[in-house]
Amino acid sequence: MNKNKKPFIMLTAGGTGGHIYPAEALAQELIKRGYDVEFATDARGKGNYKGALGSVKNYALLSGALVGKSKLFKLKSLFKTGLGVLQACFLMLKRRPDCVVGFGGYASFPCSVAAILLGIDLVLHEQNSVMSRTNRLLGKYAALIAKSFENVKYLPENKKIVYTGMPVREQICKLYKENRQTDKDMFQILVLGGSQGAKVFADIIPETLKNLKKKSQKKIKIIQQCRQEDEDVITKEYEKAGIGHEVGHFFGNMDELYRTSDIIISRAGASSVCEILVAGIPSILVPLPIAADNHQYYNAMNVVDKNAGILLEQKDFTTNKLEDLLYNLMQDNSVLAMLSQKAKEIAIPDAAKRFADAIKAEIFK
Repeated sequence: MNKNKKPFIMLTAGGTGGHIYPAEALAQELIKRGYDVEFATDARGKGNYKGALGSVKNYALLSGALVGKSKLFKLKSLFKTGLGVLQACFLMLKRRPDCVVGFGGYASFPCSVAAILLGIDLVLHEQNSVMSRTNRLLGKYAALIAKSFENVKYLPENKKIVYTGMPVREQICKLYKENRQTDKDMFQILVLGGSQGAKVFADIIPETLKNLKKKSQKKIKIIQQCRQEDEDVITKEYEKAGIGHEVGHFFGNMDELYRTSDIIISRAGASSVCEILVAGIPSILVPLPIAADNHQYYNAMNVVDKNAGILLEQKDFTTNKLEDLLYNLMQDNSVLAMLSQKAKEIAIPDAAKRFADAIKAEIFK
């Protein structure tokens, strides 16, 4: 790198929150340090971001999903991805970044492959406790791999690997040093079902709360994220039971919801898990059973093994078990306090800083 110019990093990530949020957090940190940052994604994401990623140049590259698709769809995706790699090579030759940092998602694949082909340093961030199959392939050629969790399966041998944690959005990181502001007279339950919502939550949670004793129901306020098509049905269920509620497919005030909720019921995607830990919110984690390589289960176990959360596998996510669990938690604040304390003990609120430090040490040494 020319020492007279600022370091220049090309970030690349897929379009879902699990990939975008850590990319956003790292972008904020790199910009603070005076780095030049640009962002490559696909047509779904280009120009749609606010914050740090919205303030830098965005590029849209062709790519396509392969997992869980038909043979014809996969063929089309492979063709699009091949064209995307060519696009990315031209982009890299034109822009000349010092390194490419990939956060996963199929939209990040073309840029990552282009970096390998052109001899540009590739840095990968593995969000989950099981390395994705794409990152297993790319990782063989990476200059540096950062991981979110202490225990990660299938990491490549003889590669520089650093445990940075998951870069978390700045407004969520601020919660780490704050005292949580729960209402002693209310028990607020936050429900997050991942980027697509969770049908099992829509089916089980309203029924569970309807079965609680009236005395308990009056103390509850539930804030439930769900699929857009389920909003009206879930809302009517809570209205019939007289349970305080807020139902929607998207919430833009996650920091406030983390701060004021007594407990969260959530899928165990890496980004969600790490935000939960930083916020110090007691959690019931319900891993998505069809997640690739069962990675959500292993994400959850990194938390549960340290007594920082409660695991409830989907096969056990029944109205009876959830009702008993919620009732016991509502009666015993000491369990919630312990879960909150343990969560913050294993959280890494400065993960973006650690990741930026690792990039500086390895790439710009």
